[in-house]
Amino acid sequence: VQLQACGGGLVQAGGSLRLSCAASGHTFSKYVMAWFRQAPGKGRKYVAAISRSGGSQDYADSVKDRFNISRDNAKNTLYLQMTSLKPEDTAVYFCAADWAYAISTDITDYDYWGQGTQVTVSS
Repeated sequence: VQLQACGGGLVQAGGSLRLSCAASGHTFSKYVMAWFRQAPGKGRKYVAAISRSGGSQDYADSVKDRFNISRDNAKNTLYLQMTSLKPEDTAVYFCAADWAYAISTDITDYDYWGQGTQVTVSS
């Protein structure tokens, strides 16, 4: 599966953004999907994941209650709705796919990656 993320940009603290990740192919619904992010000078970290059907979601503590992950399997698209953004949310955001049945927070489980989209939150 090929992934392409978009929707990043510059936003003030407290603002909102919605990221999208378009997937190619007809097997999108067979993948657990996730978002990771990488801040300047730091490693790539887990943000959120969603089950194949979309019925289960998981979030990193740092984004819980502020971010919402969703997917539309008919459109082969993954989303990340981000609200109450903070300067510490500034990072390149990556979508990723894992051919699996259960959600994983482990970056090494994800085999396919999008190119990343920059999110910058100003204070």
